Amino acid sequence: MNNANMTYFKEEDVLYLAISEGEEAGSVELYPNMTAELNDKGELIGIEILDATTFIRDYILETAQVKLLSLPVAVPSYRVSNGVSATN
Repeated sequence: MNNANMTYFKEEDVLYLAISEGEEAGSVELYPNMTAELNDKGELIGIEILDATTFIRDYILETAQVKLLSLPVAVPSYRVSNGVSATN
């Protein structure tokens, strides 16, 4: 998978990740707007993401929110004008 090549089609807002050479023999929808393309052996040769900017934005936001929810609660620390920490 080190030879994967990513292409973005701006006008269509489509992101395509070519994983290997080969002709597409079929496809499987992994998520809405995300399709895995398979060769005649059933091997993954590419991934197509429609409405890519929204898909990636939503994925990043969801991933960040899940990560933040798993962190321990922290009290923000900031300094007031006299140099004393507001958390003290």
